[in-house]
Amino acid sequence: MANSIETIVAQATPAGRGGVGIIRISGPLVTKIAALVLKRVPQPRYADYGPFHDADKNIIDVGLALYFPGPHSYTGEDVLELHAHGGPVILDMILKSILVHGTRLARPGEFSERAFLNDKLDLAQAEAIVDLIDAGTEEAARAALRSLQGEFSQEIMNLIDVVTQLRIYVEAAIDFPEEEIDFLIAGQVEEKLHQQITILNNILLRARQGSILKEGIHVVLAGRPNAGKSSLLNRLSGKESAIVTPIAGTTRDLIREEINLDGIPLHIVDTAGLHASNDLVEQEGMKRTWHAIENADCIIVLIDDEQGWQKDDDDIVRQLPDKLPRIVVHTKIDLTNAPAGIARVKPYVQINLSSKTGAGMAALTENLKNLVGYTSPAGGMYMARRRHIVALGQAQQAIETALNLVKSGRGDLIAEELRQVQLHLGEITGAVSSDELLGKIFASFCIGK
Repeated sequence: MANSIETIVAQATPAGRGGVGIIRISGPLVTKIAALVLKRVPQPRYADYGPFHDADKNIIDVGLALYFPGPHSYTGEDVLELHAHGGPVILDMILKSILVHGTRLARPGEFSERAFLNDKLDLAQAEAIVDLIDAGTEEAARAALRSLQGEFSQEIMNLIDVVTQLRIYVEAAIDFPEEEIDFLIAGQVEEKLHQQITILNNILLRARQGSILKEGIHVVLAGRPNAGKSSLLNRLSGKESAIVTPIAGTTRDLIREEINLDGIPLHIVDTAGLHASNDLVEQEGMKRTWHAIENADCIIVLIDDEQGWQKDDDDIVRQLPDKLPRIVVHTKIDLTNAPAGIARVKPYVQINLSSKTGAGMAALTENLKNLVGYTSPAGGMYMARRRHIVALGQAQQAIETALNLVKSGRGDLIAEELRQVQLHLGEITGAVSSDELLGKIFASFCIGK
């Protein structure tokens, strides 16, 4: 955990050359450092232009200084930002001039960690900072901003408040039976639990969509040699990512490509053709294909429409993991004149398309989104992480257990389930968290953030 007695410093802009570079300082020595490096303490929250000095009082650079006295700052402590020219040597000289005055270099994410510890933001908001920086699409950026502004956290806190009141009511009825509060008969608890399940389901839906935006969809293209996998990869990526020839077995290793599919990061893996072979290189390629399939969110099985469904195709489909979502694509319909688009929907979606002409591609992209459960929920998405989804799921399960206990008349156990709901939801905002969890989260931040 951060030691708030220490004053920390770091470069807040990316490494390398740039027009402007920012040095950020936070802690109790900020005003002392300002007096030594700037020869003045700037007026709070005003840009102050002037020279930056080293320990020998030589001028290093001239730039802007911004002073934010605590608690009205990002970290809740005194913060000073120096906006200098963005050359690595200049910034390193400024850092050295500050480090000699009793400060130390900040750990990754330590500024945000201090903001969390000083109640400037909660854990979900802190994570949203990184998500906003790393956003790969406009929709992902908007979802991260909603979380950063506290919309996600507020919904979680509202849930916690209602559950807390329910728990108080239930425990009062148990501890003071002489008051004759029969919550099981009155039906108030059951009604409230139904309401909270509906609210929680909506939050979970929006969080799952945000998780898809953050993590993306991992799609594997698989099938027999020369089924059109590489051609489809090239069509989806819009460039010649893979070599395409009439010779079967051109692709021997995994080829990865990332594209933006209507705002969703799509991670596509082209694979070696699956078939019986004594070639050691092909065998290794197929081994890697199956490993990629095991880690996929969904799979596209390609069938050469000219050759039709073969025994090898049966073998491929039969070996797929049972719960792995799949789409079967019949390719090369420009040669067979088969109608483009959806050909069947049960027991799996089959789409006819041509990677050469693009016919049927719209049906494929739309079904890819449907396959992984991507929608555009009302109210927008939250940029959620896997731990958020797990915590929400656990809270959902605990509420449902409490509801079943109400229906079965086991009122004495309801309070414990409601306590579990509080704990799981509290993990999201950091109201309930361990030092180990905090360490892992903030270690993933940039140094200087």
